[in-house]
Formats: sequence, structure tokens, C-alpha cells
Amino acid sequence: MIEGQTGGGESPRLRYGMIGGGRGAFIGDVHRKSVAMDGRAELVCGAFSQSYDNTLATGETLGLPRERLYRTFEDMIRSESKRADKPDFISVVTPNSTHYPAAKLGLEHGFSVVCEKPLATTSAEANELACLVRETGLMCCVAYAYSGYPIVKHLRNIIHAGEIGDIRFVNGEYPQEWLATKLEDTGQKQAAWRTDPKLAGASNCVGDIGSHIEFMATYMTGLEIESLCARLDRFGAGRPLDDNATVLVNYKGGAKGVYWSSQIAAGHDNALRLRIYGTKGAVEWFQETPNTARVSLFDRPSGTISRGRDPMSPRAQSLSRLPSGHPEGYFESFANVYSTFIAALAKKLRGEALAPADLDFPSVDDGVRGVRYIEKCVESSAKGAVWVAME
Repeated sequence: MIEGQTGGGESPRLRYGMIGGGRGAFIGDVHRKSVAMDGRAELVCGAFSQSYDNTLATGETLGLPRERLYRTFEDMIRSESKRADKPDFISVVTPNSTHYPAAKLGLEHGFSVVCEKPLATTSAEANELACLVRETGLMCCVAYAYSGYPIVKHLRNIIHAGEIGDIRFVNGEYPQEWLATKLEDTGQKQAAWRTDPKLAGASNCVGDIGSHIEFMATYMTGLEIESLCARLDRFGAGRPLDDNATVLVNYKGGAKGVYWSSQIAAGHDNALRLRIYGTKGAVEWFQETPNTARVSLFDRPSGTISRGRDPMSPRAQSLSRLPSGHPEGYFESFANVYSTFIAALAKKLRGEALAPADLDFPSVDDGVRGVRYIEKCVESSAKGAVWVAME
């Protein structure tokens, strides 16, 4: 039996503020619980909702003092930047349309940022944030949380070590059923904003879940998309944004791929899956059974590897929290992304040099690429599903 990681560390806890994530929101609570899992950062302030009553109620539940609960994110950032005990970073967990203005203002006032994906609703905005990160020397993490699973880290190591050979083909899929009916017409909050172009941006399905396929395929393989051909469908009657998408991909170097994402796929909950085929073998990982993966190499029997039971690469093992047979899931993966970011930020604040492993979290450049991918899918589909270059 391989034991889980040892906890914590002796570094003082960092402080953070949150924009979004009030009562009734899903992802903000996931962020807070994931940060709390390792005890490396403490929530000290918030602008949790456009409703100040919601912010006050959320803050009371979280034990925050009233004077550090704000009506708007602008008030929070400007006021907190003047405090001696100001946050070390800001977490942005709002609908897509607020990501850019909140992250921009935070960076301009000296705060490092963790931002939900997509980083922005246009590549121009995303590029501006990347420029700000480079100009200020601050840090930015984009919340592609599935990259925090230890098995994903291990498969990435297998691929980058050349064990499956040169990659020929990548199949990524992410089917869900939650928008198979017009859920947005019932008043369901998340369905309402995700299907609204004013809040979600130019895409719903690709922007929400298809972007996870793009990031995970790139993260695991290191391949860069050269061109793509996308068809974005709208099956919900009168729905202004896509709820199903099929994307053909050409990678630099000659590999090919197909990405399918859907929110109208009856019978599927959150079925992100990556299959990566090379000249010497293949790997397959399924998010709904995240502690195992299938590895097929030509010179040995195909088999299933298990987190906690089977030896993994050092980086993957360092993020494995529990012994074998104790499932680690979404919160743990999210916590691994946060703990890596927070540890790197703490080192930076102490003036210490950062090693490549310290920066093993989704970066602002990953966020920029993700927004460009969304835009190119929308462009290709609007032109009749034609091939478009990623550059």
C-alpha cells in the first residue's frame, strides 16, 4: 500500500478574497472548500454577489467581519488594497462576463489572481490580462481543475517520457445531459446565465466544458493545435448559444484529434474522457473514475493502473492524499491546483526562486489559449464548419 502525502508545511497561511460565490452559487463553494483542505490560505474578504444581502448572508456564514464584505468587486479591490492585512490573492468565481474586469482591476491593484475559466470572453481581453501579469510580475492561475488529479499527472509523465511513442490521435469527449431540456426557462440560475450571451460570451458548450477538453489534451500531450474545424449545434429551441459541439483538430507535427462536448447527451452526468493513441501504445482516463486509468503498451499486457496502489511518478505521488481504496475526487483535484498555486505564490512573496514544478498549475497563457480556442470554434462553425488556423 502506498500512503498518501504528508500534509501542510510550516509556512504562514496566505490571505485571499473572493469575488462571486454567494448563496445559490455552485463553484464558489467548491473553491472555498478546496482552499481550506490544505489550510494554506484563509478567506478574509468578499464581494460574493450582486445582491448585498446575499453577500452579507454568505459572509456571516463564513465568519467574516461585516466591514470586509462589499457591495461590488470594485469596492472590495480598492478598499482591500489599502489595508496592511490585505489579501495575497483574489479568487474570481463569477459568470464569464465579469472575469476580465475583476481580474484586471485586481492585477492593477497589486493582487495575484485565481480566475475561473474561461479567462475572459474575448482573446483581446485575455491577452491584456497576460500582459498585465508579465508587467506586474504577479501570478495568475486559471481554474482548469481536472489537471490536479494525480493519475492525470502520472499519465502526462508517461506521455512526455515517450512511453506511448509519437502521438497519432487524441479523442476527447465531455458529454452531460443537464441542458437536454430548457432548464433555463425554469429559473435555474446557472442554466440561465450560461445560455445568455451577455453573461457567458460567444459560446456556452465549448466555453463551459469543451474548453476543458482543449486544456487537458494540451496539458497531457504537449501538442499544439494548428487548425480546427468545428460544428456548434443549438438543439434547445430558441437557445442563442451552442449546447453540443464536434471539433476536428490538426496538431502541429501531424497528429489528429476529435473533440466532442455536449450538454444534451441523455444518460451522461459529467463524463470527461481522454483517449490518447501513440506509435507504441495508448492511455485512457475517465473523470468519473478518476483514480484509475488504462494503459496499453505493445510490449506488455494492457492493464489498469490505480492511484494509491500502483507506483506513480514523483510529482503525481506527491499529490496523492489517501491510501489505496479511498477514492480521491473533484475537491482533491481542485485542492491540488490551489495548493500548488498557493505554495508558489508563498515562495515568490518570500523572494525565493521558483522551479518548474512550482508552476505546475494552469497559467494565464493557458487561459489565453483557451479563449482563442473558443473563438476559433465559433468562427469555424459560423462559416459553415470550415477549417480555420489557430494562429
